[in-house]
Amino acid sequence: MSERLTGSGPSERALGARLTRLEDARLLAGAGRFLADVTVPGMTHAHFLRSPHAHARIVSIDTSAARSLPGVHAVLTAAELPHRPLVDSVAVPGLVKTPQPALASDRVRYVGEPVAIVLAGSRAVAEDAAELIRVGYAPLPAATDPLAGQHGRAEPLFEDIPGNVIYAGSRTYGNVDDAFASAAHVVTGRFTTGRFIAAPMETRGCLADYDAAGDRLTVHCSTQSPHLLRRKLAHCLEMGEGRIRVLVPDVGGGFGQKIPAAPEEIAVALAARATGLPVRWVEDRQENITAAPHAKDQIVDMELALSADGAFEAVRARIVGDCGAYSFNSASALIECYLSAGLLPGPYRIRNVAWEVTAVLTNKSPISPYRGVGWTASHSAREVLIDRAARLLGRDPLDLRRQNLVREFPYTSATGMDYDSGSYVESLDKAAGLIGYTGLEERRAAARERGRYLGVGVSPYVEPSGWGTAGALQSSWSFASHDHVRVTMEPSGEVTVAVGTPSQGQGHATVLAQVVADVLGVDPATVTVLADDTAAVPISTAGTRASRTATVIGGALTLAARDLRDKLARLAAGLLECDPRDLEFDQGHVRVRGVPARSVPLAELAGRAHFDPAVRERLPEPDLVANRFYDPPATYSNGCVAVVVEVDPLTGDVAVVDAAAVEDCGTMLNPLMVEGQVLGAFVQGVGGALYEHVPYTADGVPLATSFSDYLLPTAAEIPHVRLGHCCSPSPLTVNGSKGMGESGVIATPAAVACAVADALAPFGVEVDRTPLTPAYVSGLLPGPF
Repeated sequence: MSERLTGSGPSERALGARLTRLEDARLLAGAGRFLADVTVPGMTHAHFLRSPHAHARIVSIDTSAARSLPGVHAVLTAAELPHRPLVDSVAVPGLVKTPQPALASDRVRYVGEPVAIVLAGSRAVAEDAAELIRVGYAPLPAATDPLAGQHGRAEPLFEDIPGNVIYAGSRTYGNVDDAFASAAHVVTGRFTTGRFIAAPMETRGCLADYDAAGDRLTVHCSTQSPHLLRRKLAHCLEMGEGRIRVLVPDVGGGFGQKIPAAPEEIAVALAARATGLPVRWVEDRQENITAAPHAKDQIVDMELALSADGAFEAVRARIVGDCGAYSFNSASALIECYLSAGLLPGPYRIRNVAWEVTAVLTNKSPISPYRGVGWTASHSAREVLIDRAARLLGRDPLDLRRQNLVREFPYTSATGMDYDSGSYVESLDKAAGLIGYTGLEERRAAARERGRYLGVGVSPYVEPSGWGTAGALQSSWSFASHDHVRVTMEPSGEVTVAVGTPSQGQGHATVLAQVVADVLGVDPATVTVLADDTAAVPISTAGTRASRTATVIGGALTLAARDLRDKLARLAAGLLECDPRDLEFDQGHVRVRGVPARSVPLAELAGRAHFDPAVRERLPEPDLVANRFYDPPATYSNGCVAVVVEVDPLTGDVAVVDAAAVEDCGTMLNPLMVEGQVLGAFVQGVGGALYEHVPYTADGVPLATSFSDYLLPTAAEIPHVRLGHCCSPSPLTVNGSKGMGESGVIATPAAVACAVADALAPFGVEVDRTPLTPAYVSGLLPGPF
């Protein structure tokens, strides 16, 4: 049974309030301190020489000219920086490991792979010196087509991995073959997703400072997972974790890209230890687009079986993941295609499910976590097929979905996911209402008069959220996801919270303060959240990822704050001569319920706990510190995205002209933050649907290397988004909260793809990929117009 908090006093609760972000005054005033603002005495600047080849053997490296350039402190290659390579810790049976070095030594496997690191007094000198390094390459054929690799027709990236296949597995739930054999209708199709980049506003970077006398390493890093980075550094450098300190300054976005330990971060730490010099590396945008890990990039062949009345009887899929050159080190390349398979039923009552997953290496930047992780691809493929089924049956797509959505909870999906609570039908209907679904015919006619074709798409979703260990296991994932937290009341009555999950812009300093303030009855502004120093905060096994902070950290903080409140209540009861159960915490005071004149300020109570020896007679250890561990059960958020698009048949241009997003994350800790997450994810989903993709040539050269090639949506491309909320609190978690950060990136690409297919239905064409670029869309149409 879960522990639930019922309230802290008569005043308006901090939990659930639309509190504006406490950290924004500092950030908007330009007082943020990001990695590029961090300096230490004697600091050198690092720049990496990167491979221009997708696949080649390294024959020789001559660094002499670079070393002799004035201002250069060191030029280091793999030969000078021995270390253990990075390797993922995922324990999925059948997954082949691909250890990744910090610097390539004998072979390069993607354009942009680091080969050497230059340390200089300035970044400009380091860049100039890198151009003087002479590397002899013996080019090898590049493997860029995952389907060719799957069939053994590609050049191997590793001699011991034939066909470049690092995982091939399958699973069946129910009687899939029988369901397809008896189905009245079967729709099939292939759907391909683009190759995303996270594109955080702040690129990656770190600063490493090694103390040889004490054998201690301090690393400042723009990371989502400081303890995970510390663990990887300890492995690669063969140091004790207690000798490594990771400090996290303000982080300007991550979206998953900053979860893994980057090979460059390992190289910077190695270089600092080898030279005794502090080393700072700040990635430029070209490096980030080309060499930072990518995401998505799946090919999904899917079949959906339906009964005569439209019931979804079975789904099966063959999923091929383009993994890039290495199975990346935090979650392996299975973070995409393997997770994609587990969510095949989505929010629907489909009892027969089968999948085959093949993960294939290619000579591209490795795949790593990104918002929506693997779920975007299978969700998009399924929703496009549902629209095709609706057209085949002559059914309204919204009604067909409503017929098949999960309605009763708890519900266990065919793949073993326990949907704890939800509002699947309600969210669908609310999104349809917000978008004006039933009144679109007049708008269609008006658009047609302007030479445009109007379409609507709806995309209900379920999101595995707030991942604790149980939630990860329900996705067949070996992912410890529990956390410790600490809550301390200072002698002044102010509160300090210590957690291992730094913010990348999500508003942790506000929301986590609200959670604690709600329990203790204090102003959230008096609660300080610390998450920036592995030497000062409890270990987080996973860091900030997987929409887990509100549920895992928020739950742990609620429990810790309750423990602290119990201590304070015992102290106050002695001073106020009452039973602790008769006390309430409100507005910085502890009061006797019903007798407001009998109260004591928390500041006075905290001061006496620390400095009044007589207090120890009531509480032998009045330290006012509470530590808690929390590993929540699995929870699942849900919602629906609906969009209206206009397609210009002359140019193939797609414009999103109306949109609605409805979410249900259970108890909202701060509705303002929830809406910000929904809007941000929606914008990223539009980007993946219409613009974002890193194409490669047949020989492995990326064709997008800047924001002139890799297009991001701007405010001009995003309509006003109508937001709606449903609330089905989880019966399993503290506060009833669930995560919700992945929602828009899971659901929005499918909504846009379905809307474009709806708009183009008069032409008898089908949509089978994202992004839906003008060239692709115009290629679908017969023309001329």
